[in-house]
Amino acid sequence: MANRRQLVKRRSTVRNIRKITRTMQLIATARFQQAMNRATATRPYAEKLAAMAESASQSASGMEHPLLKVNEGDRSAMIVLTSDRGLCGGYNGNILRLAMGRIKEYRSAEKTVDIHALGKKGLTYFRFLEEDTKSRDVIVGDPPKFEQVAVLADRMIEGYSSGELSKVDVCYTRFISAGVQRADIMQLLPIISEKPEPSEEETETAKYTPRSEVQIDYLPEPKELLAELLPATVRMRLFQCFTDAAASEQVARMVAMKAATDAAGDMIKLLTQQYNRARQTQITMELLDIIGGAAAIS
Repeated sequence: MANRRQLVKRRSTVRNIRKITRTMQLIATARFQQAMNRATATRPYAEKLAAMAESASQSASGMEHPLLKVNEGDRSAMIVLTSDRGLCGGYNGNILRLAMGRIKEYRSAEKTVDIHALGKKGLTYFRFLEEDTKSRDVIVGDPPKFEQVAVLADRMIEGYSSGELSKVDVCYTRFISAGVQRADIMQLLPIISEKPEPSEEETETAKYTPRSEVQIDYLPEPKELLAELLPATVRMRLFQCFTDAAASEQVARMVAMKAATDAAGDMIKLLTQQYNRARQTQITMELLDIIGGAAAIS
C-alpha cells in the first residue's frame, strides 16, 4: 500500500484534473447550444431549397443538367469532416472507420478516390496512413461559415460538371437530436432526393387525407431556375453537413468530459479510502510501539 504522502499527492493531482474536465464540460455545453441552434435553424431552408429544385426539375421536362445526370467514370471524391481538437470520445474514430470502409470498397472495384479531409484529426490520420489528401487550402472555422464551405462546394460542382468526377460523397456525423448522432455518408453529387421514411402515424393519416395536385407557375422558366437552384442546393446541403458535424462534435465532447469528471470523482473517493486506511494503520503501529516500549520498561 502506498504511503500517505503519495496518496495525498495523487489525490491532489486527480482533483486538479477533475477541475479541468469539469470546466471543459461546461464550455462544451455552452458551445453545443449555439451549434445546435445553427444546425436546426438552417435545416428547414435546406430542405425547402432541395424540394423546390426537385419540383422545378420535374416541371422542366426534357432538360438535362450536369448535376442531375450520372457520370460514367472510375474517379470519385470523398469529403471527410472531422474535428480540429480531440477529447471528444469516439467522434473522430467513428467517422474515419466509416470513411475508410467506403474508400476500400471503391478501391476494390478499381476506382480512384480523391480524399478531401477537413479537420486536423482527419488530416493527421490520413497522413499517418500515407494517403494523399486534397483541398488543404480550404479552411473552415468554428463555427463554419457559408462562404468558406461554398469554396469547397464550387470545387466539387466544377469537377462533377466537367465529368472529371463520377460521384461525390460526404462522410460526417449526422445530428438527429441532442441524444442521437450517427456517423453517416451522404451522396452530394449527383443530386438525389432524400425523403425521410414516413412514420406509422403519418402513413395512417395519409390514407384518410384527400390528395390534390397543386399547379405551380414558375417565373422565370424552370430551366432558368434550375441553373441557379441546383448549385445553391449543393452548397446548402454541404453547409448543413458542416453544421451537423459541429453540433455533434460538441455533444461528443460534452459527454466525454462528463464521463471523465465522474471517473475522477470516483478515483478521489477511492484514494480517500486508501489514505484513511494508511493513516489508521500508521496510528495503530505507533500505539503498538508505545505499548511495547512501556511494557519493556516495566
